[in-house]
Amino acid sequence: MKSPQSTYPLRLPRSVKAEVERRAKEDGTSVNQFVATAVAEKLSAMNTEAFFAERRGRANFAAFDLMMRRPGGELPRPDDVVA
Repeated sequence: MKSPQSTYPLRLPRSVKAEVERRAKEDGTSVNQFVATAVAEKLSAMNTEAFFAERRGRANFAAFDLMMRRPGGELPRPDDVVA
């Protein structure tokens, strides 16, 4: 059975490595876990950006404008707040 993990030799500038070590220690994780999490977060952000770009490409702005201009609805009440 193949392992779900693989290794990758990573070269970092000394200043970046020192900051990663400092942050990993503050976070209570290993350098490896910190880097893996940082890469996963970056990939997630890139995938989210691609998702919304694709959705924007399918948007019907004319229909949106019509919907936003339709009559009816209520004005917000004075006690309405953003959670």
